[in-house]
Amino acid sequence: MGTIASRRKIAEASPRLAPLPGVEFYLQTVSAVLNRLPFEQINQVTDVLWNAYRESRAAYLFGNGGSAALASHCACDFGKGTIINGNRRFRVLALTDNVPLMTAWANDARYDDIFAEQLRSFLQPDDVVFAISGSGNSPNVLNALAAAREIRAFTVGLTGFQGGKMKALCDLCVVVPSDNMQVIEDAHLSVTHSIFTSFRQRLCETIPDTPGHQGRH
Repeated sequence: MGTIASRRKIAEASPRLAPLPGVEFYLQTVSAVLNRLPFEQINQVTDVLWNAYRESRAAYLFGNGGSAALASHCACDFGKGTIINGNRRFRVLALTDNVPLMTAWANDARYDDIFAEQLRSFLQPDDVVFAISGSGNSPNVLNALAAAREIRAFTVGLTGFQGGKMKALCDLCVVVPSDNMQVIEDAHLSVTHSIFTSFRQRLCETIPDTPGHQGRH
């Protein structure tokens, strides 16, 4: 095994491997896609969420797999990161976070309705429904968007490829111009972070800075 010091000397003496061409190519691909994002539509999503906040409406996020993780991440950003100087809080909920409820609906009814049934319990007209799907074709995401339209909520989509079936169910849909799922997911995170940053900046400009009430995230 050797000591820690001896292992460190061996590591330092080993030749450094050049970055694999695939790594550089991938990151360059992500950069190119980010430069081709539909920035005006992303700004419109920020406007939609900002208006929902100002009118005391709620926002609900959901998705599958990596998109489920992003829905939780985004809800965390908006739920915690927008608390600045004692302002009124934004009511944001990720439908992906109640695992017992999701599995109950999946087991007792069907997986395709795990988000739609949650929305039917909470959603009010003019609330915002924010669906995330790389392909835009996940049945449970489509069913949730359909339920949201029945309740007359405002539907926002974040997807890739050509938008999939969800594009037609969204009042506003941001389509990442890529057919690579990993690149799409990287872009989705950047999009949601850009929306959050813009939203938070509006709060900072609106709410006066008072000592002792600094919001941190």
